[in-house]
Amino acid sequence: MNTLPAPAMLYFAPDAIRAAVGYEDVVEPVARALADYSRGLGESPVTVFAPAAEEGDVHVKSAWLPGRSVFTVKVASWFLERSRRGGTPGSGVIAVFDAHTGDLRALLEDEHHISDVRTAAAGALAARALARPDSTVLAVLGTGTQAYLQTLAAADVLPLREVRIWGRNPARVRRVADAVRARRPDLRVIAAATAPQACGGADVLVTATASREPFVDVGWLTPGMHITAVGADDPSKAELSAECLARGDRVVVDSRELARTHGDLARAGMDTTPLSELGEIIAGAEPGRANDDDITVCKLIGLGVQDLAATEVALRHLGEGAQRPRRSPAAAHDL
Repeated sequence: MNTLPAPAMLYFAPDAIRAAVGYEDVVEPVARALADYSRGLGESPVTVFAPAAEEGDVHVKSAWLPGRSVFTVKVASWFLERSRRGGTPGSGVIAVFDAHTGDLRALLEDEHHISDVRTAAAGALAARALARPDSTVLAVLGTGTQAYLQTLAAADVLPLREVRIWGRNPARVRRVADAVRARRPDLRVIAAATAPQACGGADVLVTATASREPFVDVGWLTPGMHITAVGADDPSKAELSAECLARGDRVVVDSRELARTHGDLARAGMDTTPLSELGEIIAGAEPGRANDDDITVCKLIGLGVQDLAATEVALRHLGEGAQRPRRSPAAAHDL
């Protein structure tokens, strides 16, 4: 039987991917993917392992959704040794397969960029759905890529005027603060001396650390605050104390299943069964914030369907090539 040769596999390097797609490009595609996931469509399995103990971990996330022409398998890693050698700690690759034949169609060596932008997009969606629409003060705990991108994402959907950044390394705090100022000169950016100082009276709090133990105290929370927690993305990590989670009037997750075993809620032993998923709120199946004084929490682990959605956008933009104006999307390289 005669068969046609399969199309050649495409390869895309990190710089091309960074130039092709930013978090702004994937907000709505990620919203649709999260809504589909929460409707029970497709699958999004996760495997996490740590070959370098606390100095490095690997996340393998795959996904398919009905009606999509491709499915994806992502291997994303974070190793301190990479940064010691002069690189960024994050690296990774996304393999794209034909959903009808299983053939490998593309390999994107994204150095964690797609993971970064799709996480920032989910943060924007959480802020849009759960923060008070008049929020003006953002507190950020953390000094990595997500501290930077989550700040920009929140500023896109809320009328922020002030950003307070805290981290254990003052030099890294200054670096993130300078990067935010360069990107958003309209914002007043403050390097906070302590975490409680950053949080005091803030309307929105983003936690984006690699903490292995809960450190955010319930006393730092104020009525009306929204919290987006993105740092604790595996079973070994936690940022929010059990008291913080118990204080939340509305606690939302991206995946009930993953939240049972990964991150803050798992560490606190909190039952995720009655909680809403962000995709349900996006789809209108569940309400968002009810009252201005409510404390809302959105715990994001990160799903393969987000990678699938962001990868589809990246491939489309990369395929447009010279016809698409080159841009400089916010990325880790801005830091």
